[in-house]
Amino acid sequence: MPHLYLVDGSGYIFRAYHRLPPLTNKHGEPVGAVYGYTTMLWRLADALHKADGPTHMAVVFDKASKTFRNDLYAGYKAHRPPPPPDLVPQFPMIRDATRAFSLPCIEEEGLEADDIIASYARAAQRQGWEVTVVSSDKDLMQLFAPVSDGDAGIDMLDTMNNRRLGPDYVVEKFGVGPERLGDVLALMGDAVDNVPGVPGIGPKTAAKLIGEHGDLEGVLAAAPGMKAGKLRDNLIAHAAEARMSRVLVTLKDDAPLHDPLDALALPQAGIPAEPLKAFLEHHGFKSLLAKLGEVAGEAGTAPGSAGGAEAPSDDADADPPCDLDGYETVVDAPALERWIAGARAQGWVAVDTETTGIDATRADLVGVSMALAPNRACYVPLGHGGSDLLSETPVQLDRRVALDLLKPLLEDAAVLKIGHNLKYDMIVLDRAYAETGGLNLAPFDDTILLSFDLDAGRHGHKMDELAAEHLSHTCLGFKEVVGTGKNQRGFHEIDLKTATRYAAEDADVTLRLWRRFKRRLPAEGATRVYEMVDRPLVPVIARMEQRGIKVDVPRLAALSTEFEGQIAKLEKIVHDLAGGPFTIGSPKQLGEVLFDRLGLKGGRKGKSGVYSTDVTELERIARADGPGAEVVRRVLDWRQLTKLKNTYTDALQAQVNPATGRVHTSYSLTGAQTGRLSSTDPNLQNIPIRTEIGRQLREAFVAEEGHVLLAADYSQIELRLAAHMADVPELKAAYAAGEDIHALTARQLYGEVNRDTRGQAKTINFAILYGISRWGLAGRLNITADEAQALIDRYFERFPGVNRYMADTLTQVRDRGYTETLFGRKCWFPRIKAKTQNERQGAERAAINAPIQGTSADIIKRAMVRMEPALAEAGLPQVRMLLQVHDELVFELPEGDVEAASAVIRRVMEGAAAPAVTLSVPLGVEIGTGHSWGSAH
Repeated sequence: MPHLYLVDGSGYIFRAYHRLPPLTNKHGEPVGAVYGYTTMLWRLADALHKADGPTHMAVVFDKASKTFRNDLYAGYKAHRPPPPPDLVPQFPMIRDATRAFSLPCIEEEGLEADDIIASYARAAQRQGWEVTVVSSDKDLMQLFAPVSDGDAGIDMLDTMNNRRLGPDYVVEKFGVGPERLGDVLALMGDAVDNVPGVPGIGPKTAAKLIGEHGDLEGVLAAAPGMKAGKLRDNLIAHAAEARMSRVLVTLKDDAPLHDPLDALALPQAGIPAEPLKAFLEHHGFKSLLAKLGEVAGEAGTAPGSAGGAEAPSDDADADPPCDLDGYETVVDAPALERWIAGARAQGWVAVDTETTGIDATRADLVGVSMALAPNRACYVPLGHGGSDLLSETPVQLDRRVALDLLKPLLEDAAVLKIGHNLKYDMIVLDRAYAETGGLNLAPFDDTILLSFDLDAGRHGHKMDELAAEHLSHTCLGFKEVVGTGKNQRGFHEIDLKTATRYAAEDADVTLRLWRRFKRRLPAEGATRVYEMVDRPLVPVIARMEQRGIKVDVPRLAALSTEFEGQIAKLEKIVHDLAGGPFTIGSPKQLGEVLFDRLGLKGGRKGKSGVYSTDVTELERIARADGPGAEVVRRVLDWRQLTKLKNTYTDALQAQVNPATGRVHTSYSLTGAQTGRLSSTDPNLQNIPIRTEIGRQLREAFVAEEGHVLLAADYSQIELRLAAHMADVPELKAAYAAGEDIHALTARQLYGEVNRDTRGQAKTINFAILYGISRWGLAGRLNITADEAQALIDRYFERFPGVNRYMADTLTQVRDRGYTETLFGRKCWFPRIKAKTQNERQGAERAAINAPIQGTSADIIKRAMVRMEPALAEAGLPQVRMLLQVHDELVFELPEGDVEAASAVIRRVMEGAAAPAVTLSVPLGVEIGTGHSWGSAH
């Protein structure tokens, strides 16, 4: 018997858009929703083929926002916001994706997708066909009601929850059969579609009324005789709205068919591969192209084909789809022991933790998940149960028993532990084992680092994005599990079945990613940077985060008060200079004041019609001596003070961990494309370095009683590396002789050295390394573009090696698509050949600096890895490394250990590149100490 599947394509689009991060294709077009839609349609076609699914199929879309319902009621869907700007250009590409699968793509002017689906469903039903609607839209559930006796049934496939829906689901959810669902929907209305309904009536009341009075008209007729009250009054007062709502929710199921039913037949040999291949190649969807090749083989057919080649021999590529309902919930000791034995038998296990929050230094452990093979995963709940006294606690393994069983496995040197962002799990687990001496999770592999060391710059490295990119799998969203807003619950309050689906999927996906990434390391030359730089750093960073750093809370409070007073004074000065009060923090008002009221030149408006007042624009005006420059300078001061107050002096007081009395920043090893560490909550790397305000902030970071803080800073490390990597004899000789490099540059460019020429030379030295343009340098030095270009030309004449290095770097990155550090870290630049000049030049500037900045990052990371063993070997275990801020390391140590520790720290930092890399310039390290971070500089 023919079986027609009708896919609600519009519903797929928005699911795809909101569940995947923003992505762009090789043409620079946004394709996040396109990629998500393609993978979802692929998965559907594959699953239906395996289930002996449709003989006929079509994907249906909404064509336009205005339909016949808007003629009936102007307010219909009036409250819906417009689609996001980056989604709009993806709509036609999604239609192209549908056609690439050789599937009919149906849309009609004046009709909603629901009406088209209903018309095709009823037409097929009348011919005795089976019909399945792929959607979970409640309006479409009205189709479950047969039109006449003997009609074939219509069911619904909810792919989000992997379940079939029918009339029983409507009764369970809405309290009525599908034939009366329209009446219930009319009474309750729909806030999303702005269907008015009757105020105060929800689904339960609507179902009760329909059950008692038969249908909508029966309810409205009975209203005058009901008990006096708000329900009766609203039914009488809003009867017209209820009748209109009944019309609005009724599906139009008799529209002419765009294509005859027979035209929806699927090819017997399966979906042809060639149109799909061309589409995937155009957008650069590599993982789907690879999958297409595996499925198609020599048969030339795509997903859903009956004639594909056999599965490839590499079992990582032949992983089955994730079966979320097949994961095991482990609630007794024998089951956990069985999983532990399995891990020991094969020698590796993927591990993940679920907790009560995102701050690893405060979150409590809720459960542990493990995976041994694709779809062979489990979840061990340890702390589930409601928050109030009356909540039921589900059956779960005793926490202490489970932890005692897991610890030998987690510390077993013969079993590799695999995780994603394992630093977080290390901290959480170490705290969970605090009573028994902590936990040393080793050995391990971290898939977030594997991804970063292979593909930095190509895409993000969060698990959801990697699953979509490499596995064509859309992970279960956290918000889908815990809810949002007022309905959000803690993970510990989630039922164990749902928790298992989510948690075990994380471990399963991590294992699948590891199987793909690990084999790529040697083939793509990433083994060295992963094994020698990044992986050894994970436990070091975890310990640093746990240690935290003490802050002087009263000093922060005093600074907040002081900043508040200065902000108020600046606000008054700005208002006086601007000729009246306005909200300085409002870009709209600030732009109007600067460019309309004060008449400053060069104002440019964005698409929203608001003047740009970003920092680049304001700094351009502030450098000028014309009218208005002073007010802009004061605005910049106001912005900086306001930001520092909000970000640091106010926020740091709230971020002190009450259990430790310290703040614990969180470091990301993948936050910067070049390999530099970044920090958040709080971000300690953005405190101004050379300003008085920055020094005041650093004064608030202090050592414990009897201890001092030691700051060890690489001196001009990027310039030194540039001298080595560009092979500049003059610069290398100057560093070898301990000369002032900025004075040397000033002498070469200006012929003399004084305070002004040295300052300008310093700016030029660093700016050149960042590939600065003539316009950028002109702005930095407050000179004309021609003067800046002359300085750049003179610099390259004096130091031709730098110019040659930059040219060679750009040639290589254009040829290969990536740059490399001295340690082999690749940094990819997909936009290096972009058609848009700004994008291309931005990529070029970043590419010039990436090998130098990346090598600098690699060196300090190697120093951090070696530091703790070196200090321990020197008998200095009380010296604790707390912070890393770009080229600087901050330690806390007893006052009596300063001299000995300084010698060890300097030796380790200066020799960090060796023996992997031998530098032709020495690395200089400046060390200072004091009771506060500020006084250590």
